[in-house]
Amino acid sequence: MNLYIRYFDDETLVYSVEEAVNFLSSLEDVEVNETMVDELKKFWSSSVMYPKHIKVHARSFFIAIKTTAGTMEEFKAKGASQNKVEKAAQKEALAQYSLPQPGWYKVKMTFKRVISLPDVQKCHYVDTVFVAKVNAESIQDSYDRVVNHLRNRQDVDVRSQFPSIKGPNFEFEYLGA
Repeated sequence: MNLYIRYFDDETLVYSVEEAVNFLSSLEDVEVNETMVDELKKFWSSSVMYPKHIKVHARSFFIAIKTTAGTMEEFKAKGASQNKVEKAAQKEALAQYSLPQPGWYKVKMTFKRVISLPDVQKCHYVDTVFVAKVNAESIQDSYDRVVNHLRNRQDVDVRSQFPSIKGPNFEFEYLGA
């Protein structure tokens, strides 16, 4: 396993934590400390594969990404091809939502509902489950109809947040025509 390290425009591919520390130490704006080194060591030895952001200053971080790539070119090529595959899969999934399939849908949506607390003049978000049977032209249409219905209700605050059609908080079942 190797590490891709990036701090603003400076980037490198390293083969050990020591090389990462040497690279960071060579950067003018970065003052390497024990906390950074410890976080890099923990990240290196963990099974975690998602990118790690490590604080450099109050508002700046460097990113470390685990990779099996042996060179920077290979890393960038893998990233580009992986992004193309992911984007193609996303387009295919989104196309599925728009495919015409008129009929009844059972829609279940968990959204963040704003509840006002007038005593303290504040509000908080509460997960609210809404279930409905909707006559729609497609999955996308059923989603849009439910969101529009909720937005137009007097008892739902305009600051409420609705889930993505692709997320786990939106479920549907096609019931037939």
